[in-house]
Amino acid sequence: MATPAEYYRSLPPVSKTYGVACFMTAAALYLQLYDPWNIALDYGLVIKRFQVWRLITSFFFLGPFSFPFAFRLIIIARYGVGLERGPFDKRTADYVWMLVFGAISLLVMAVVPYLLSPFMGPSVVFMIVYVWSREFPNARINIYGLVSLKGFYLPWALLGLDLIFGDPLKPDILGMVAGHLYYFLTVLHPLAGGKLMLKTPLWVHKLVSFWGEGTQINSPVERNPHAGVAFRGRSFRLNGRTTTPPQSTQEPFNNQQQAAAGGVAFRGRSQRLNGR
Repeated sequence: MATPAEYYRSLPPVSKTYGVACFMTAAALYLQLYDPWNIALDYGLVIKRFQVWRLITSFFFLGPFSFPFAFRLIIIARYGVGLERGPFDKRTADYVWMLVFGAISLLVMAVVPYLLSPFMGPSVVFMIVYVWSREFPNARINIYGLVSLKGFYLPWALLGLDLIFGDPLKPDILGMVAGHLYYFLTVLHPLAGGKLMLKTPLWVHKLVSFWGEGTQINSPVERNPHAGVAFRGRSFRLNGRTTTPPQSTQEPFNNQQQAAAGGVAFRGRSQRLNGR
């Protein structure tokens, strides 16, 4: 059996990063380092006082340490990781774009006062569950060892559990709407003969490339190009100093640079050799 450290290192990057961010947010609340309403989504404060961080921080709050918090973290560790290792394997940028698109969709829906939810983290978790259920509709799921059902019905079963436990249903329903919108635009509509209208933007590919984690097949940008250029430049200088004696090559090297400036480097050297 793998140790906790080995299990943590084996997790794919996006699900691991999001899960750790949610855990650290709850831990900071447990230590009373902040007031949760200072990170809640409030368009009035965003517009009037320019508290733009609320548009992002609300997605990392899954609640205080409790059974619902642990259950949502387990969902990320199981179904989020399952998506990242399954349909989104070697598609890190696409997976990031799925979460970004879901967040944008939830922010747009929150403009309607009735649909506003101060904390969007549970909605993102439910979006992950919904997309997983569409990608694995025939997988067998066991809920608390009591009920066995197909993966397609998992969101509805969790929705029923929240109803029984008295948890609010609005964040769950919003997450299902965002997940269905993404799945329709990326899978159902193209399969029906329509055009793929929701491609991963170039800036997401650049962000993942700069991050340097995960893999994206057919990516339009190179992974971490700055590190590659720095390494190649340094190795060229070291090879030049160690393999070429300075006395024997200094004059030809200067001549080559002067000839290259005139655009006739090879022909100039050949003419001198023939003359000799």
